[in-house]
Amino acid sequence: MMNVMVINGSPRKNWNTYQLLQKAREGAGSAGATVEMVNLYDYIYTGCRSCLACKLKEDRSGGICVIRDALRPVLEKAHEADVIIMGAPVYFGHPAAQLESFAERFMFPILRYAVDKNGISLSKPHRTKAVGIIFTMNVNKEQAKQFHYDILLGNMVQMSNTLFGHCESLYAYDTCQVNDYSRYDMPVFDSTHKMQRRKEAFPLDLQLAYELGKRLAEQKA
Repeated sequence: MMNVMVINGSPRKNWNTYQLLQKAREGAGSAGATVEMVNLYDYIYTGCRSCLACKLKEDRSGGICVIRDALRPVLEKAHEADVIIMGAPVYFGHPAAQLESFAERFMFPILRYAVDKNGISLSKPHRTKAVGIIFTMNVNKEQAKQFHYDILLGNMVQMSNTLFGHCESLYAYDTCQVNDYSRYDMPVFDSTHKMQRRKEAFPLDLQLAYELGKRLAEQKA
């Protein structure tokens, strides 16, 4: 049976990123996949420590980070999954830190610094996967372009595509950060617009997330 792993890189378990990932989870489940969801903020771990154990000539890592901390079981399951769907809010133009740290630990052991007859070989032999990445952000599409989010966020998408063979992304723009803006010192945001946006646009993002999960699971079936 198709094995799908959904990875929540948001500290919140009830808001934009989480809800989109839940819809992706439902979509994958509708395609007959077995789906597990992990909340990264439940674990205490670091990013890559540059020990380079996964780059030794006698590499025995098996493509999994050798550090044995709380993240290790998550990495082992991700390594075996047929489909990975990750998601995170965007902070300061980058995915939330827990997802970036996970990505370092998950992807770097697969990255290969070598040259073969076809040129540079970036990926070690491994199980190919379909990968989906969902980003949520409070800027609109035009602002995201102005701030070069296509480059800053696209790096993770590009590397996933290079290492695993297929990656799709979903960007949820202009999301609503809180239920009641009057409680927060964030006057730059138009609360009426934000709440209306959540009412009208976010349901469309939820549907896209559902379709993403279903499509990726069907692709690997």
